[in-house]
Amino acid sequence: MKTPDPNTSSQSAGFDEASSALRQKDTNMTDTQAFPGASRFEVRTTADSHFGWIRTRLSIERTMMAWLRTATALIGFGFAIVQFFERLQQSPEARSAYLPDAPIYLGMALIACGVLALFVAIFQYRWAVHYLWGEPFGPIAGMAKEPTNTPVLAIGVLLILIGLFAFFAVLLRLA
Repeated sequence: MKTPDPNTSSQSAGFDEASSALRQKDTNMTDTQAFPGASRFEVRTTADSHFGWIRTRLSIERTMMAWLRTATALIGFGFAIVQFFERLQQSPEARSAYLPDAPIYLGMALIACGVLALFVAIFQYRWAVHYLWGEPFGPIAGMAKEPTNTPVLAIGVLLILIGLFAFFAVLLRLA
């Protein structure tokens, strides 16, 4: 017969304590389906939660700036493609293209994608900001009662106007 190893029994006891602690933790978590009136989570006003809110708010700003960079690149490349191929076709050494209007359509499509990306970005940004200023986060959001417009939002609207101007400039030149 085998004698029990004292190390194994202490490891087994440690495992049982850890698994019972996990079971206890699971029973303490709020289940929203079991308690229909319970919130999805509880927001506590602490320094940690306030700084977490600020980090989340700044990450939304960074996401919006990434959208702006992408849309600016799309609009700029679209306009540059149109300008490059127009200048190329005016050059005396250039042969006539098989589809001479294809670069113009490609440029217009890129500009339109950039403007569409800006609309999506502004919608996503405004939704996320309003969510962060919503009821559960009100106590940790700060002193203002509602979100204010930010410079990144103003730049987004300005880029939409620039993109629309570029699109219609190419479109009217085509007609």
